[in-house]
Amino acid sequence: MMMVRRGLLAWISRVVVLLVLLCCAISVLYMLACTPKGDEEQLALPRANSPTGKEGYQAVLQEWEEQHRNYVSSLKRQIAQLKEELQERSEQLRNGQYQASDAAGLGLDRSPPEKTQADLLAFLHSQVDKAEVHTGVKLATEYAAVPFDSFTLQKVYQLETGLTRHPEEKPVRKDKRDELVEAIESALETLNNPAENSPNHRPYTASDFIEGIYRTERDKGTLYELTFKGDHKHEFKRLILFRPFGPIMKVKKEKLNMANMLINVIVPLAKRVDKFRQFMQNFRAANFRNFTFIQLNGEFSRGKGLDVGARFWKGSNVLLFFCDVDIYFTSEFLNTCRLNTQPGKKVFYPVLFSQYNPGIIYGHHDAVPPLEQQLVIKKETGFWRDFGFGMTCQYRSDFINIGGFDLDIKGWGGEDVHLYRKYLHSNLIVVRTPVRGLFHLWHEKRCMDELTPEQYKMCMQSKAMNEASHGQLGMLVFRHEIEAHLRKQKQKTSSKKT
Repeated sequence: MMMVRRGLLAWISRVVVLLVLLCCAISVLYMLACTPKGDEEQLALPRANSPTGKEGYQAVLQEWEEQHRNYVSSLKRQIAQLKEELQERSEQLRNGQYQASDAAGLGLDRSPPEKTQADLLAFLHSQVDKAEVHTGVKLATEYAAVPFDSFTLQKVYQLETGLTRHPEEKPVRKDKRDELVEAIESALETLNNPAENSPNHRPYTASDFIEGIYRTERDKGTLYELTFKGDHKHEFKRLILFRPFGPIMKVKKEKLNMANMLINVIVPLAKRVDKFRQFMQNFRAANFRNFTFIQLNGEFSRGKGLDVGARFWKGSNVLLFFCDVDIYFTSEFLNTCRLNTQPGKKVFYPVLFSQYNPGIIYGHHDAVPPLEQQLVIKKETGFWRDFGFGMTCQYRSDFINIGGFDLDIKGWGGEDVHLYRKYLHSNLIVVRTPVRGLFHLWHEKRCMDELTPEQYKMCMQSKAMNEASHGQLGMLVFRHEIEAHLRKQKQKTSSKKT
């Protein structure tokens, strides 16, 4: 706490000195401006292309007043933020220490807030020392390096893209966008600090930002290296910032009993008898015994089928699992479904693993292995279907309160995204994570002419991604070249033998 107080006193002292100097400057300039001048007397500030006389002094005075006003506001904001963060962190840390000591039956001294806050500051500084900021760290392999992502004011250039993100894109997620904006603003406050600049320095703005790189070491913090234009053509300003991660805090401890938590698995179906037979075999293997068929007439609509199934239940509030007939799930996944939902608070949108075409994956084998042996999570066998939102677990009460599916959407596709967006716009927590016990089984996909242009486009995109990995598709594209190479090699071997 002494460190914090000294820092605050230093900041306050600096502000007071600046205000005193400002008052003195105002008085001198006022006297100069009001003093009669001779015909040959000329006054000028040593600044290129600047006005002279009273107007020049007033312009300079206004500029410096604005800079100091901004700087004082920045200091006040930083002081208030630091006070708040220190108070919150110290309270959390103190509560954590008390709970740990009480649980263990230890008679630990309950240290005063000053010591707790000092310990927290020391911990945050140690995070910077442990991170790869000032010196490199010896790594075992080339895969252990933590890469940087780069960014400008408009775009982020990233390595981890998945199937739906792009190598270059605008930061769509609000937390990432706010994080980078905050880093740039913090750098600009440092660059425009009057105490560290000459009186004639130009103010830096966001337009001076050229590029930045950043990376996160998940147990230490995030490092930012930001580059700005300098005062001359070949000069640059670089700022290195670090956002340290604090210690882990216990938020909640609870005991969950899933023994009597029912799950209603709702599957819309039109034709596809073979797939339904396979689904029912897995259904029985997961120890499901009760099921109900609800027959509907009219044009098929996935959203309508799921909506009718959800509202058919007449008992108490129940957990719903919206599923499709070409999905394979394990009993362990059902527990994951239970653990990640809570009525009025959380809905679960798992990312399932989508299987590639077994005929391509195992084309060089004598036969395709049984289904259970195919369900392996590897880049050669499938991909995380991060663009799909159809498989979801949510309580019936939440589904009803959010308004259910858009029943105007016909056919297959679009209704799941519409429902997903409703939850994103609500106050419920949306849990989105890949899960190991939920698989989309490959099947030939046909995109019907009756689909709307948007639905047809979505269908074709899904079809293109379902067949095989990039490497496997490349082997198919260059199949003739590979076969020609093998023939040449065979001929060479035969000629050597003769």
